[in-house]
Amino acid sequence: MKRAVTVGQATFADLEALTELFDRYRQFQGQRGDARAARAFLRARFDHGESVTFIARVEAQAVGFAQLYPSYSSVALKRVYVLNDLFVDAAATGCGVKSLSASAAKGEADIGAAFFASNAKRSSSMAARRLA
Repeated sequence: MKRAVTVGQATFADLEALTELFDRYRQFQGQRGDARAARAFLRARFDHGESVTFIARVEAQAVGFAQLYPSYSSVALKRVYVLNDLFVDAAATGCGVKSLSASAAKGEADIGAAFFASNAKRSSSMAARRLA
């Protein structure tokens, strides 16, 4: 039976759950684990409004995130968002979390962006597809 996946824009209240996922994401990308630095980095993004993060949950358990960074389009005369970070926990296999990037793309429309581009590393996005 497929478990229900919910995806929503993360808030400061999600910081602890995001910290664990973000630290594991960085390790997946070849970086040394450092939960304290991961938390400080995410907190700074929240404190300064420097990114928009979506969090995926399965039965209230955080299982993935997508982090978008703002930029601007001179042609569209609007803000755009770049999907820079995408991570799905292996525990979410078969839960339909592949919708995380699609939800992030839909979410950018809700936050007034002209469009969104993906800058996530291929290995991370392929892992998200493989695990969904």
